[in-house]
Amino acid sequence: MKAVVKNGVAVFSPQGFLDANSTSAFLNIEDVTAAENLKADMILVSLKKVIFFNRNGLDAFVKLFYKIRKKNHAIVGFCDYDDKKYHAIKKFYKGEINFSLFKTLDIAYLFSTGFKNQNKKILLYSSDKSQRTTMAIELHDGGHNPIVAQSQEEYESKKKNTDAYDYIIDSTFLGDTGDKVATRVTGNAIIYTVSGFLDAQINERFNLLYHQNSLNVGFRLFIFDAYKVVSMNVHALNFFSKLSSSAAEYNATICFVGLSFEKTQIEFKETLEDAGILFYEQMDDILKNKELLNELGASSAANIKNKRALNKQTVKELPSFIDAAIITIEMMTNSKAIKKSAEIHNLTIDIKKGKIASSIGYYGELDGMVILVFPVTIAKKACELLIGESTDDIELILDTLAELVNIVGGKIKTLLSEHNIKVDITLPRTYQDVDSLLEVVGDKKGVQVDLSFDDDEFLFFLTR
Repeated sequence: MKAVVKNGVAVFSPQGFLDANSTSAFLNIEDVTAAENLKADMILVSLKKVIFFNRNGLDAFVKLFYKIRKKNHAIVGFCDYDDKKYHAIKKFYKGEINFSLFKTLDIAYLFSTGFKNQNKKILLYSSDKSQRTTMAIELHDGGHNPIVAQSQEEYESKKKNTDAYDYIIDSTFLGDTGDKVATRVTGNAIIYTVSGFLDAQINERFNLLYHQNSLNVGFRLFIFDAYKVVSMNVHALNFFSKLSSSAAEYNATICFVGLSFEKTQIEFKETLEDAGILFYEQMDDILKNKELLNELGASSAANIKNKRALNKQTVKELPSFIDAAIITIEMMTNSKAIKKSAEIHNLTIDIKKGKIASSIGYYGELDGMVILVFPVTIAKKACELLIGESTDDIELILDTLAELVNIVGGKIKTLLSEHNIKVDITLPRTYQDVDSLLEVVGDKKGVQVDLSFDDDEFLFFLTR
């Protein structure tokens, strides 16, 4: 059974029944070797022509996925299935899904490197909030424009207007590619998911540059979801100890949740605690304790090294950054932006009351941070389209503001790519009060642009 490769995606297409015997017939040694050596960013098994399958039939492919992922770090999984097949796969593997599921091959292409910067308008929904966030970020990263439905009811309502979207995504799941530690954000905590046996490879799988830029943006709480970690060796121990030491320069906190010490030396825990790492049994011990969450993730002044001035290339690309913010907010608020002033100085917020803010980092061929300061009135108006209704719930507004700033970050990537400048973006950090933001920014100088949207003041700040 040979794979068909298109847009950097390789697809195997078995037919008929998939059980233990038939799958073995489909996958002989030559096929497995060929799959491992495929030069593709994504390797999928299409279930379009499969009439019936059971777990034994899928397991052979899942084992193949593991080998491929270990060798070439491609995204692996299944595609072309109906809702019945999707729920069957989810039921078979429950919480152990470490591969991806794409309802159609066309949806899979949206997440491939060969289909980037197409700026497709995409409605997406998943009942799993972390999956919604992960898919939205991946699509933004790919230069698309996702619209995230927050509930099943909202999704059902919006998908009726099929002409409004290029693609509609549901019954899709992004699994761990094995190439890097999976990352998501909850509130103002960044959560990294690690599993299996942790050894020296954690240095390769963990995106240290992304982590550093998240610190620069203002994130101060990093949680390692370690429920599925079997054990770790001294190389992983040293990695996490060093990570905690560097976080201390920013007064940041690192926590482990769900880590079992049945097969890991208890001395390792003592060493990590000495390095400043905290341990919790359940994620809810942190996330549902608002007082603790605020204490651990609070912004605080820190002695941040290597402060850098804006360079000429960043200033040259300033219009791209401003355009990304203005285009997005004009679209969300149905109002026109008016630029009032643009100057280079420290971040200055004359009137702090009634303001909330968000920051997002970018790194690559350019690096720095974009800060947006909103009056709550603009934020509510801008978020209303994403929420689907007006709200005064400040936590919901802040969560939705993060999604909005993700869109801004995606547009920044797209506009810079048009100038042949490649960057990646961090997750956005939000601030309910601007004093916390000012503590993070400190005395960094940058370009401050004061704007107004229908007489509501808005502030854009670009720094490094």
